[in-house]
Amino acid sequence: MFSVIFPGQGSQLVGMGKEFYDKFNTVKDLFKQADDTLNFSISSLILEGPKEELDLTVNTQPAIFLISYSIFNVVKNEFKLDLNKAKYFAGHSLGEYSALSCAGYLDFVDTLKILRIRGDAMQNSVPKGQGGMVAVLGSTVDVIERILIENKENLKAQIANDNSEGQIVLSGKIEDLEKLMQILKDNSIKNLKLPVSAPFHCDLMNNATRIMREELNKLNFNNAQNKLISNVSANEIKDPDELKNLLIKQIENRVRWRESVINMIENDVDHFIEIGPGKVLSGLVKRINKNVKIDTINSLRDIEGLKI
Repeated sequence: MFSVIFPGQGSQLVGMGKEFYDKFNTVKDLFKQADDTLNFSISSLILEGPKEELDLTVNTQPAIFLISYSIFNVVKNEFKLDLNKAKYFAGHSLGEYSALSCAGYLDFVDTLKILRIRGDAMQNSVPKGQGGMVAVLGSTVDVIERILIENKENLKAQIANDNSEGQIVLSGKIEDLEKLMQILKDNSIKNLKLPVSAPFHCDLMNNATRIMREELNKLNFNNAQNKLISNVSANEIKDPDELKNLLIKQIENRVRWRESVINMIENDVDHFIEIGPGKVLSGLVKRINKNVKIDTINSLRDIEGLKI
């Protein structure tokens, strides 16, 4: 059995999706629809840059979704491969919205709009330069949680992403993260500051949660047959109301990607198909379990070799 998975922020690059845009009118139509929906040329930004603007969270989120959705539709409609046979759909952070839309729960236009709002709300939830994120390598969630508890009087930080065996990401205020980085170093735990401008997936995002609760509650979620794995619970979910509530919680809560992948494997998934720019999730899955089959789909050649 296979699962379809969708990447999150950090996978973007100028020119992503160009091969699909050049070859398929259906993709050109999706790009034009995105331009019209967002009232600016996200097409030009994706295809030509500049990179600095594409890397702004408010642009990155709808851009990555547009590429993932476009490739998914090429696989399904042009190559006639039935991705709806997937046991599960899942995505990492903003990738969860790609999963929801491709699985039929959220309309394409609604997803573009809500990701533009989400990107803006997350970017502006904390004044620039006050919050950040740190990657921790070669440790475990249990060890990091113990260190956070032991130092809770002196600093406050949270696990933002439990990505894979030995890769954890922390969020918090810059001054707290700097103290924490020294403590980790003293414990011989490798860590590095990430080049992001906001502390995603922690309670400093509470203003973004408020905005997203208001905006998500305006949306109609469709009933669909495909099963989703939630970032927040790492469990299977189908109920549209519960999906909506978990998307609201997702803003401040840990992305449980490692647990999500383990859960899918324990439920007979032995093949993961990553759809979208980059190969980040494929690398994480490989670190979690070396025995599963992984396909990364971000070129026509990748699709030609895909067997499901």
